[in-house]
Amino acid sequence: MSKYVVGLGEALFDCLPEGRKLGGAPANFAYHVSQFGLNGCAISAIGDDELGEEIVETFEKVNLNHILPVVEQPTGTVQVTLDEKGVPQYEICLGVAWDNIPLTDKMLEVAKNAEAICYGSLAQRSEISRKTIHAFLDAAPASALRVFDINLRQHWYSADVIAESLHRANVLKINDEELDVVATMLLGVSTTPDKLIAEDEEKTRQICRDLIVKYDLRMLILTCGAIGSYVFTADDESYVATPKVKVADTVGAGDSFTATFVAQTLLGKSIREAHECAVRVSAFVCTQNGAMPVIPENLKH
Repeated sequence: MSKYVVGLGEALFDCLPEGRKLGGAPANFAYHVSQFGLNGCAISAIGDDELGEEIVETFEKVNLNHILPVVEQPTGTVQVTLDEKGVPQYEICLGVAWDNIPLTDKMLEVAKNAEAICYGSLAQRSEISRKTIHAFLDAAPASALRVFDINLRQHWYSADVIAESLHRANVLKINDEELDVVATMLLGVSTTPDKLIAEDEEKTRQICRDLIVKYDLRMLILTCGAIGSYVFTADDESYVATPKVKVADTVGAGDSFTATFVAQTLLGKSIREAHECAVRVSAFVCTQNGAMPVIPENLKH
């Protein structure tokens, strides 16, 4: 059976100022991974409604593998507003399909053949989906990349959920604002919100390395918006500045970064090569509306 690269968690519609766009971080990840020729698979749940049908139709149109059991709750939606820099703010609906992802035999079969899995904190706000995510991760091969793309949204997270997710992960993807939260929550490190990266680079490095050691991670990916991004391992680091582009919106840019980095890593590229490619792709996604644009071929290498 083919090896899968799985986005596990929420699949939903982002309701943007210019209209409705398919999204959800794990779904975005699976879609972008598949653009690199890998066997991406989106796993979530949908409602018995038109939005659910639209998600299935969209995934089938782009030949993206998917496991989307139909549940009683409606397909998820998120109201997205953009600030003057194109940075999104989210209002996430409760009691939706991806809060109720059931564990199925088909999911477990994919888990046993997964070479990488990307999951976040948002879909774990409900016990049903959290248990499914944990069972899927536990069924995957020990060699699989387990990427915790933390994606803190509103108040839908807790120290227990984050710590448990990190114990199951071997890669953490986090942004600068989230690092402030996690450093305080899990390491007891006092930080000044929005100033950690800009004013104390060495403290930032130490926090990242402490997280790598505490949770036995292979690597930690830190994105810092318009400034740049880092990839830390136990004994090395890579830094790449963010290119200056005309931003349409930043919805899904981080997901494209994660997907590109994972894809390039699985295709045998070095950490530095994978990092540089991820930066190029995520910068391009920022110039597009919505989270799932087609990546130009010249940016994939």
